[in-house]
Amino acid sequence: MASLLAAVVAYSGGAQAEMKIGFVDTAKLMEAAPQVKAANSKIEAEFGPREKELVALQREIQKLEDQLSRDGTVMSESERSKLERQILGKRRDLKRAQEEFRDDLNIRRNEVLTKLQKDMYDAVVAFAKEQNFDLILSQGVVYSSDRVDITDSIAAKLKGN
Repeated sequence: MASLLAAVVAYSGGAQAEMKIGFVDTAKLMEAAPQVKAANSKIEAEFGPREKELVALQREIQKLEDQLSRDGTVMSESERSKLERQILGKRRDLKRAQEEFRDDLNIRRNEVLTKLQKDMYDAVVAFAKEQNFDLILSQGVVYSSDRVDITDSIAAKLKGN
C-alpha cells in the first residue's frame, strides 16, 4: 500500500494534473451482476438431476434400513445377511456418487467463477478507459467516498451486456 501511495504522490506531484481515481467493490458487483444469477441458474439446471438421483438413492437406503430394523428379527439369517450387504453396497455407491457430485460441482463453479471474474475485470477496464480514469482500486481499500465508488456504474454496464 505504501508503494501505491508513493506512486500516486509522485504522479500528482510532478505535473499538478488532476488524477481521476475510482473504486470498485467486487463483492457488491458479484451480487449485482445479472451474469452471476444466470450462471447460478445454469449450474442448478446442469446439476439438479444428479442431485435428485442422490436424494432418491438416500431414500432407497432409508427404506431398506427401515425394512431391516422392522423385519430383521423374523428374517432368516441368509435374508438378513443379503439385506445388510445390499444396504452396505448402496451406502458405498451413495458415498462415491456424492463425492463425484461434489467434485464435479466444485470444478464447474470454479470454471464459471473464473469466467465471471474475467468478464467483470474486462468491464471495469473498459469503463475506466471510456471514463478516462487514471486508477481503479478494488480489494484492500479501507474507505472510499461515494464520489469515487464506481461499482454501480460497472454493474449497470454489466446489465447492459
